[in-house]
Amino acid sequence: MGNRNRNTAILLIAAGLFILIEHYINFFTIAALLFIALGVYKIRSSPDKTGYVLLGVGVVLLFSGHFTFILSVVLISLGLFYMKSKQAHRDDSYTQKQTILESFKRDKEPWELKNTSMWNVVGEIYMDLSLVMLDQKETTIVLQGVFGDVDIIVPEFLGVSVNASALVGQINAGNEKETGLVNKVNWQSPNYETSDQKVKLIVSYVVGDIDIKMV
Repeated sequence: MGNRNRNTAILLIAAGLFILIEHYINFFTIAALLFIALGVYKIRSSPDKTGYVLLGVGVVLLFSGHFTFILSVVLISLGLFYMKSKQAHRDDSYTQKQTILESFKRDKEPWELKNTSMWNVVGEIYMDLSLVMLDQKETTIVLQGVFGDVDIIVPEFLGVSVNASALVGQINAGNEKETGLVNKVNWQSPNYETSDQKVKLIVSYVVGDIDIKMV
């Protein structure tokens, strides 16, 4: 499984890069990305709907006449996902899932958390880790994709390590915050090293709003 995933990852990344080179990024693509970045910023900083309008304009610009750009981003993202999943999990005993649209919510009743890798083009993820049932000392979760809205609630008794990145958007993890372009946050809960149960979160989106809160 490891060699197959690695070869698939290399093929997807190469295909995505080839499409980008063949159909170079033009002014309208850059304008669309700027609209998306400004929209994400407005959504986080202002209560009005201006941010959603800007974000919508940016997405429409990208999809109308820029299908090859979107396709290349999706292929590269999926290829990187395969590579990161293999690196993050020590063996093949983990769940791997790829979807176009994903709405994953676990916030109302106890649920079981195992080693998992999830990739989606558009994803809405809400996890309340205060309700999880863990069957091992350390659990690794990989969340990756193109557009993502991720909210994770972390209880104080759980040791958590966060490696989060978003090319465009915002990341909040513990007392760390990054907003704008090329965001990256590495953070550990104070009790991570001494905790009996640990969760390692690896979250990466091209455009993302990532919020990880301690309660």
